[in-house]
Amino acid sequence: MAEENNTVSDLADLKDIAGDAPASDEVAAPVRTGPAAVLREQELDAQGRAYATGRRKDAVARVWIKPGTGKVTVNGRDQEVYFARPTLRLVINQPFSISDREGQYDVVATVKGGGLSGQAGAVKHGISQALTKFEPALRATVKAAGFLTRDSRVVERKKYGRAKARKSFQFSKR
Repeated sequence: MAEENNTVSDLADLKDIAGDAPASDEVAAPVRTGPAAVLREQELDAQGRAYATGRRKDAVARVWIKPGTGKVTVNGRDQEVYFARPTLRLVINQPFSISDREGQYDVVATVKGGGLSGQAGAVKHGISQALTKFEPALRATVKAAGFLTRDSRVVERKKYGRAKARKSFQFSKR
């Protein structure tokens, strides 16, 4: 059986003996010395806006963001009018608060389908996507918060012979 090398210096001696060093005419492959994050390019339209589509439940939101004073317009109305509940407005502003960009961007969104909660989630998803297109450096922050992931949970369909998706009609013994 072959001898066992138990120390690091013995292994270094083996490397020198084997001649693993590349020849002088060969070029060694470049060595990466750390996780170099590849930044995406900024995607803007002719008016200097970033566009993205957000989805949640049955709601679909088309969102444009541009530098401004922090005004959010949804379907032609101000966010306080369209989303009357403070919790829904909080949901919409989460991407800006997580990336420390509150009051720096104007948002114009058009939303169709679903209810108010789903529409607020769709606008949040769209704002997150558009923010990463406007400032690619923020992608890691927004992605770590989970705002770029489309929440695919939707209402289960109603089944035949049932009251709802899973609920049965009231049982009658007689």
